[in-house]
Amino acid sequence: MATATALAATAACGGTGADSTGGKSVTVYSADGVGSWYKARFADFQQQTGIAVNLVESGSGEVVNRVDKEQGNPQADVMVTLPPFIQKAKSAGLLQNSGIDTSAVPASDKDADGKYVTMANNYLCFIANTSVDAGALTWDDLLKPEYKGKLQYSTPGQAGDGTAVLVLLQKLLGKQGALDYLTKLQANNVGPSPSTGKLQAKVDKGELSVANGDVQMNLTTIKEKGSKFSVFFPATADGKKSTVAVPYVMGLAKGAPHQAEAKKLMEFLLSAEAQKTLGPDAFAVPARAELRDTPVTGSAPSPSSVLKGVDLLTVDWNTVLTDLDGDLAAYQKVTGS
Repeated sequence: MATATALAATAACGGTGADSTGGKSVTVYSADGVGSWYKARFADFQQQTGIAVNLVESGSGEVVNRVDKEQGNPQADVMVTLPPFIQKAKSAGLLQNSGIDTSAVPASDKDADGKYVTMANNYLCFIANTSVDAGALTWDDLLKPEYKGKLQYSTPGQAGDGTAVLVLLQKLLGKQGALDYLTKLQANNVGPSPSTGKLQAKVDKGELSVANGDVQMNLTTIKEKGSKFSVFFPATADGKKSTVAVPYVMGLAKGAPHQAEAKKLMEFLLSAEAQKTLGPDAFAVPARAELRDTPVTGSAPSPSSVLKGVDLLTVDWNTVLTDLDGDLAAYQKVTGS
């Protein structure tokens, strides 16, 4: 879920609402990370409704940037991105109330004004090469000289997961404490990275010992690519492990060319039929409250198994967005990033 400079479309569409076969279509601009899950769900949706889905994937920040740039000629119907970028989209007037039924999703996971709703829950984590005893790692351990040039995290403000690293440290240490810690960590950090996903291969190959990530993406990579890295959560000095949620959140784009089709797709993605596949197929946690304990079968780790014993800290993403420019400026000053 990295911010990229360009968006890659898996299917092309024009502004007429028609696909290449002459049928109706809808366009989704989405943060990357759940492409495989989308592919199967969109195929089911088209079979049931006759509406084709055109998917455009990129980083969480770039999704919002492109919708903003296209306001004069809107192309996106549905936007899916991460906090605080979904809140940024709302504040910039890039979303409209979809009017769809979101009653199955807890109030804490949707906008009170109806502008966005969580599609899938996901959580910040870290990954470690097999040479590292990750289960015992603390935040202080990551400052040790042995990790010099062997540690990297995606850049706050550019990548959603990187922003979550800064937010988590602020929750644990306070704003100044987070800056002090990241200043020290910079001695070991390889350097800026706009991509969280690309760090996975580096850790798997041993180029890096430790990197940040997110549970959904990392567990999917372990399953689909056979990566051997482990998922972990650094502990504080008292042994407590914590994380913050980085959910995929969707909204109806302002000026969406195909609003009726977009609303049908959003309702489908929130349906029990689609939501129950999030765990088995995408290693994400359903937004629907009654499905959150759905077990993931097979030998691979599940979100619930890796999150066992980890405290989920509550974040007010609207406050994060309000303070973000100042926080990023302070971060860039102390790290030189």
